[in-house]
Amino acid sequence: MSTSLRADLFDPASLAALGRIEIIARWIVDGFLAGLHRSPRKGFSVEFAEYRPYQPGDDLRYIDWKIAARSDRWVVRQYEEETNLRASIVLDVSRSMDWTGAADRLTKLAYSEQLTAALALLLLRQRDAVGLVRFDDRIRTAIPPRARTGQWRRVIGGLSEPGSGRASSAPDALQQAARLINRRGLIVLISDLLMDMADVERALRTLRAAGHDITALHIMDPAERDLPASGEALFVDPESALEVPASVADVRAAYQNTVQEVIGEWRGMFGSLGAGYEVVLSDAPFGVPLRRAFAARQQLP
Repeated sequence: MSTSLRADLFDPASLAALGRIEIIARWIVDGFLAGLHRSPRKGFSVEFAEYRPYQPGDDLRYIDWKIAARSDRWVVRQYEEETNLRASIVLDVSRSMDWTGAADRLTKLAYSEQLTAALALLLLRQRDAVGLVRFDDRIRTAIPPRARTGQWRRVIGGLSEPGSGRASSAPDALQQAARLINRRGLIVLISDLLMDMADVERALRTLRAAGHDITALHIMDPAERDLPASGEALFVDPESALEVPASVADVRAAYQNTVQEVIGEWRGMFGSLGAGYEVVLSDAPFGVPLRRAFAARQQLP
């Protein structure tokens, strides 16, 4: 793609049709960073910081062999780039996410997967450690945050693992993300939030008490927000299979009011806990949610 064209501003469905998820993610991030008018590595140091115990999977090049020979203790030289932010992306892959209100739009899940790939790459280019937790009625994927080479490929691989169960178990996924981070970090929840608010709030209170920063990207299809169809319709809950027939004209106003009330309740709940919240429509260019998530990252120490 030409460098004069910013993929982060393209229509997401048209963009996704041009190639594989990892290729599109690179285009999106390149465009996004070009729009920032700054180097993605500006302000980050790679100087030696400290030692830490060796862990299986660590790069052998960073083992201090002199210390190992002297004290029979294996330690790894840790650099500043390893001590930046630890982030975990928590992605809802429940059945309600696998839906679109129009044939020329991505499903909420396809949009969120592409967004997850781009956000992971963006954070890794900032030399942050990034992990991924995918969930439906149970945790499907749990990749601990890492900043080393190959982590983005692990995230991309995780996005193709099974999912699409009926229910959404966000509290368990959020707790799992916190356990994987091991210290204070950033948790980005990407979900349509078709779940019980009280359960999510209890989990968030625990995470905030532990010092974690949280941002929620509330993914909605435009048809979910506006209910644009006309005539008779059958409304189906994809997770419970509940069916309700109704005339769209009769319910549209009440539906739109209810949606706005629910959005207000979610925004109020997240705001009361000092967490970020943003509604993201599935036809919005990927630069829109990336800016929100990146802004949350830049506000952290």
